[in-house]
This record gives sequence, structure tokens and C-alpha cells, in this order.
Amino acid sequence: MTTPRPQTRRPRGTATIAEVADAAGVSRATVSRVMNGHDTVDADLVARVREVADRLHYRPSNVARSLSLGRTETVAVVVPDLANPMFQQVLRGVATAAGDAGYRVLVADTAEHAGEEERVVLDARMRCDALVLVSPRMPERALRALLPEVRPAVVVNRAPDGTTPTLEIDYAHGIGQIVEHLLALGHRHLLYLAGPTESASHRRRLEALRAAAAHRADVRLSEMPAGATVEAGYVVAEDVLAARPTAVVAYNDLVAFGLLARLNEIGVAVPGDLSIVGFDDVELARFATPSLTTAAVPQAELGRLAWQHLRPLLTGEDPVPDPVPIRPRLAVRASTGPVPPSVRLARTAVPGGAQPADPAPLRDVAWRLAAVGADAPDGAEPHPGAAVPTAELLATSQAAGIGELPLARYVTGAAVPPVHSPRPYLHPVHTPGGTSLTDVSPVDHRHHYGMSFAVPVVNGTSYWGGRTFLRDEGPTLLPNHGRQVPTARRAAGATLHEDLTWLDETGRPLLREERTLDAAPWPDALAWALRWRSVLHAEHGALRIESPATNGRPQAGYGGLFWRLSAADTTSVLGDGLVGEAAVHGSRSPWLAFVQRRELATTTLLLVQPPAQVRPWFVRVSEYPGAGPSLAWDQVCDVPDGGTLDAGLAAVLVDRALSADEAADLAARAWA
Repeated sequence: MTTPRPQTRRPRGTATIAEVADAAGVSRATVSRVMNGHDTVDADLVARVREVADRLHYRPSNVARSLSLGRTETVAVVVPDLANPMFQQVLRGVATAAGDAGYRVLVADTAEHAGEEERVVLDARMRCDALVLVSPRMPERALRALLPEVRPAVVVNRAPDGTTPTLEIDYAHGIGQIVEHLLALGHRHLLYLAGPTESASHRRRLEALRAAAAHRADVRLSEMPAGATVEAGYVVAEDVLAARPTAVVAYNDLVAFGLLARLNEIGVAVPGDLSIVGFDDVELARFATPSLTTAAVPQAELGRLAWQHLRPLLTGEDPVPDPVPIRPRLAVRASTGPVPPSVRLARTAVPGGAQPADPAPLRDVAWRLAAVGADAPDGAEPHPGAAVPTAELLATSQAAGIGELPLARYVTGAAVPPVHSPRPYLHPVHTPGGTSLTDVSPVDHRHHYGMSFAVPVVNGTSYWGGRTFLRDEGPTLLPNHGRQVPTARRAAGATLHEDLTWLDETGRPLLREERTLDAAPWPDALAWALRWRSVLHAEHGALRIESPATNGRPQAGYGGLFWRLSAADTTSVLGDGLVGEAAVHGSRSPWLAFVQRRELATTTLLLVQPPAQVRPWFVRVSEYPGAGPSLAWDQVCDVPDGGTLDAGLAAVLVDRALSADEAADLAARAWA
């Protein structure tokens, strides 16, 4: 007796074209035409063949199809280092665009080995229909000799040859923005951390830096070999410090990340001791500690553009116009700040003396509108305020040989994370002697931003950032963060006017604000003054302004115009007849003064309320240095529909310690 052999189940996808043809009662050629999408087959036959193919789990062989069609419908993307997020984003852009057109993408990584690059490129081209070469490392002569052998191809991030479609990045423009930004902050000794010697983008960035430095007799440029990785930036940190620059321009963001990590380990403050700038604006740049100032290159868009220029070479369509150089855009974040005060003061040193001289009196101040959208993050949703220019307050000095001094920078807040309640803010703001008296996104309170109008709750929406204090629950992170959107800025000498709309968390307008920032030099006091006035218009309904104190947290009535100071060795606070945090906190003193002592500078920040509008002070010294008049100290502040609310605060910045009597005298002049 013969035991029947058990039947085996056919695996999915193992049916042949012949079996499909037999089951459908058609020829194999008909099955092939149906599966390849030809429109010469009768619709009823198409439906019958596809029904049989689905039932038998038939899948056409890509290899056989490629041999039949004479093409693979695959393109290769060759990159020098797939671990670099910059190249990952370019790859994503190519893959997305090519996938929409029915093409697959093959990826080849040369691991920064320029000597192996030609072999890798040729090997990839044998397996696909076309190439995208991203930042090739091979010498120019070798690249130009290779391109005719591998066409059709598109090159990303090299100079064009007039024949091969090439996406060129205008590095001179990007470097120019970086240098302009650093010079405006007072930096004159810049250090470049060089990339791979084979990298054409490294060479062009270095050329642009050298050219920018050559045009300024007071600018010194140092150069130091590094590489293209996080490790490269990490290992050179001590050498960077030994060179004593005030600002570092890293070859790319990864190198900057490594440098930031090592400086954090050894206790070097960024940007307090050293400013750092990257290049590319990879996704993680916004989330570094501190967030990284960098030149933003539209990476995914580069990939999409590469496919846009490659596709006509594959399909025979009309070619798209030759690409124009792509201009990076500067994303200003927290890793850059004013030159350290020790360096700033040393520039006014008495000839032959070891100690810096006293700061010279200021002669004049004026606001200047800078680049539009300079602080907007690339790749993010367009911020409604991104079309408003950044403003800088510049001063001239009575001392000879000193050019324009940057006193304050006022940005739109477009780069502020949504959970921090985006809003315009002043930072850095510094004394005539160059000491910064503001801090941005510090470790203790990431949602603090220099000097800004920050309110915990307005009609349920947070314009403070971070967690919202709920009665009987405590601080709770809610999805209720709104944003203040500047719609217009106008500068007229020492006065800056701004119109804003406060949007709630759904994007609906909650109120309109008119804001004015006035500045004035005080030569007799070796100081300068800033007056901030705001008028809130309840044009969209009544306003209810609350604070943690009104929701059950005693003595936490913060919210309004708020100044977050930079750290110092010691900080003390005075009021009118008051000394210390406990005495000033909650008082209605017309003024308060923070006296801060650092290793090389002693300063006073005098904050003065308008005479007819004195509110309780919210003050912190021991936990962190910061203060502001409270809109809702222990009671809710209501503004009726159609009504207005005025808020104002004057600040006087002085390069020495003020006594209580001196502070009172200067406070009397602040709103005169």
C-alpha cells in the first residue's frame, strides 16, 4: 500500500506567468502586457487576468521586467557618509520624488574614501538607470572625466560644468551671513574648524571666510583641521580653547555638536565664553544644548530638485531650466552671543596698562532693521512673523577708534519651539562695556527668553511657555501654547514701533498689541536706557489674565514684561528702601536694581515702572535672576471687550554697582 504524499501549500508569489495565462485562458504575452500596464488590452481581459493573478498570488519578476524593458526604473544616490543627517535628508527628498514617479532608489555610501568613490559610482551605475552624486569627494578633473561615462546624472553640491545638471550651493552667501552676524555681536577673532580636505564645500567655505576676513583689518581668522563628524569636533575642543578665539565656525553641524558636548563637559559656557556656529541646519540643530546657530541648507528640497532635473533625462521630456545657486539662510539660535566682556573691555584698555579702562560714554543710539526672517528655522512651517525684520540697536561711542557698538538684538521669536510660546524678545542686551544682561532658554527654565512680554494665562492660552499651573493639580503641560506674531516693524532713529497679533493655541487672534521700544544714551552716567511700552487691545472679546497665584500657588503671581538676567558670580537686588529678594518680591517699589558681580565686570540693571502704573514686583534671585511687574499678582486682571491694557518697563544698564541712592536718582529720570 502506498502512503499518499501530503500536499504542500504553494508559497505566495511562486505562480508563473504560464500558470496565470493557462488559468485565464490567454497567452503569456497578454499577461505580460496587462501586468506592465499597456493600454492595448481589452478591459474585460485586463480584469480577468488581474483577478487570476491575485488569486494565484502572482508577482512579476522585477529582473525579468527590467530585461524586457531595457531599464531598471531605479536610480542610485551616491553619498560620502550616510551617517550624516544632511545626506539622509537629501536622500529622502530624492526617494520621495522618485517614488511618486514609480522609481526606486539604490543608495551607495563611499564612507569618505575619495579613492574608492569612482569605483563605487561605476558599480552603482551598472545597477540602475541614472545617478545622483551628492557632494562627491573626488578631484575636479577625475569627476569631469567620469561624468560622461555614467550619464544620465545630476550632481549636488559642486560647481557646474555647463553640461551636467548641477545643484550648486552659494557658500559665499551663507558664510557672509555668518560673519556679519558674528561681527555685529562684537567678535573679531574667528576660528574655522576645517572639514575633509577632499570636500569641495569645505574649500569654498574656507575661501569665503578668508575673503570676508581680508576685507576687515580688525578681523583675525584662525584655521584648524577637524573633519566632518561629531567625534572630530569633540577631540579638538582643548585646541580650540588654546587658540583663544571668541567665535568658532564649524565645517558642519556635526562638528559643532561634538565641540558643544566637550565644552559642556569641561565647563565652558556657550555662548557666554565662546560662540559657535554650524553649517547645514540638520534636524537636531534646533535641539542641541544650547540650540545651534547655523546656515540652513534646504536638504530635502535639494533631493527633490535633483530628481526634477534628472527625470527629463530619463523620460525624454523637455529639460527644466538650469538650476540657480541655492542660498543658505542663517538660523540664529542660542549658541551665539556677544563677545565675552573680558575681550570687549580689553579693546578700550589704556595703552601699556594691564587693566581695562572704564567704558567710554555713548554718543548716540539707533535701531537698524536687519535681514528679514533671519531667526526663522528652515524646514518648519512658515511662521506668520517670519517676514518681519530682525532689529539691532547700535550705538556710537565718544571714545576714538571704536566703531558701532551693538547694544541689543530684537528678534521675531520664529525659532522659539511651540511649547515655549513663541514671541519676540530682546537678546542679547548688554551694557556699554559689553556685558550681556539677558539669558535665553537657560537650563533651569528653557522657556525664558531675554526680555519679553510673557504671560502664563490669557483666556486659557499660555504666552509664558512650559507648564501651566492648575488649581489642585500643580504644574501641568497642556497643549495651550499661543504665540505673539509681529506683523510690522518700523524703525525711526532710537525708536522702534511694532504691531503684533496674539494668537491662541488654535491660531485664532486673541488680541492686538501696539509696542514701542525707545532707547537713549546717558553719557553722564556711563549708561544707556531702554523704555518698553505696550498697549493691548481687546478687539476680539474680553480678556481674562491669570497667574499661578490666582490659581492657588501663593507668591507666584508672575506674568507681564519679564527680564531674565544672565548668570553672575553674585547677584543682589535692591528696591526703594528695600534690600533682598524677600523684601522686594511682591512690593510696589517704583524701581528695583540687580547688582551683579563677575570676575571681570560689575554691572547694575535698574528696572523702573511708569510712575502712574506701579504693579507688584515678581522677583527671583536665589533660584535664578529675573524680575518683572505682575499683571495678576493675586487677583485676576480683566479687560472688557473693546478695552485696553497698558504695560511699561524702563531699564537702565550701568557698568558699575549702584548704591540705593544712585539707583533712586537714575530711576527718577527713566520716564522723564
